[in-house]
Amino acid sequence: MSTSPARSQETRIWRLAWPIILSNVTVPLLGLVDTAVVGHLPDSRYLAAVTLGATLFSFLYWGFGFLRMGTTGLTSQAAGRGDDDIVRNLLGQALLMAVVIGTVLIVLSPLLIRIGLWLLDGSQEATALATEYAQIRIVSAPAVLANYVILGWFLGQQNARVTLAVLVLTNSVNIVLDLLFVVGLGMTSDGVAWASVIADYTALVFGLWLVLRQLRTLSGHFQHRYLWHLSAYAELFQVNVHLFVRTLGLLFAMAFFHAQGASQGDTTLAANAVLMQFIMLTSYALDGFAHASEALTGRAVGRKAWDEFGQAVRAAARFSLATAGLAALGFALAGHELIALLSDLPDVRNEAGTYLPWMVALPLIAVWSYLLDGVFIGATATREMRNSIYIGLAVYLPLWWLTRGWGNHGLWLAFVTFTLVRSATLITYYWHYRQTYWRHTDIDQGR
Repeated sequence: MSTSPARSQETRIWRLAWPIILSNVTVPLLGLVDTAVVGHLPDSRYLAAVTLGATLFSFLYWGFGFLRMGTTGLTSQAAGRGDDDIVRNLLGQALLMAVVIGTVLIVLSPLLIRIGLWLLDGSQEATALATEYAQIRIVSAPAVLANYVILGWFLGQQNARVTLAVLVLTNSVNIVLDLLFVVGLGMTSDGVAWASVIADYTALVFGLWLVLRQLRTLSGHFQHRYLWHLSAYAELFQVNVHLFVRTLGLLFAMAFFHAQGASQGDTTLAANAVLMQFIMLTSYALDGFAHASEALTGRAVGRKAWDEFGQAVRAAARFSLATAGLAALGFALAGHELIALLSDLPDVRNEAGTYLPWMVALPLIAVWSYLLDGVFIGATATREMRNSIYIGLAVYLPLWWLTRGWGNHGLWLAFVTFTLVRSATLITYYWHYRQTYWRHTDIDQGR
């Protein structure tokens, strides 16, 4: 008995999503080990230093996440067309771009570290240690960015298990070296930094080995002229510039939220941080389905198989909506218990409980932005993704200003509305393109 196209797409979505979801779960495990190892040192400034430094690099490296997203979109389209030459060339171009950007970050690191830690505003002692931590961590910038490219390239070819393998290796090496350097050798925050650097380069070596294996399965060859002529990077630059500007806007939205929460006192700041973990928990699953949709919709765009494109979107939407619904239900029924697991401070628990209804609503609103980000990355419609962020900001900031008298409820209203506007904008774009450019089925009609 043949499998229906819809059922086949659901199978592909799940096959791609589960390794990503599982690999996402390994990320907080590393954070817990870092905290536990440094948190047992005799002075709290070491934990503060690692927290400051890790926060700095989360923002810094996240800003270049376009190297993963752009590579996935373009590679999936080239793979859909069966153009192995382009698949090879994209890898070379994106890796070269990653190494150049990583090297520039190292060169500019004294300025970037000084400004970043000044903005994070830690104590003088913690900032001094965080500076030492950051000066070590920045050495891994080329490896981190190259790993983004490798993961995006494999995902574009519908191979998500590489993501799981690379992240499990990275985090495992990092955890073992954390224990060796800090517990075994008596190092402090510098040991945590060196553990991360070695883990990143270990992952790069492993990733490049996997790349060489994959290249043997592809036809065609590298066209070296495409590596050294700027004109050959036009499409890659165009896609990535929009993604970079989009990410800057998203980083600003998050930073603004945290800054305004901090201005309302330490208890409110801590309560908001606890509730943000609800968003992170939801994102682990939603990201998996969004990344899967990147690969499948990109392949469909490359083949101009628009029926297949629609089936992939609908399959990803079913999984995403079910996940968002379960998250909302879970937060409604067990939100207070989850808050209690994340904090044992009565004031913080009470404060977070006051704003829990926002967490119940948010997954059902944000699900569309996760899903359609994946769809638009696959279609390389990155300008629309950029626009959705800035249209959202145009509502977010005035609404926050008008509702300042509502305190933290006003801040959450503004943030949730930002997410709603972003989702609505992407839905509007999707509907428009689906009715115009993304509806003629070339492959299925034999053209």
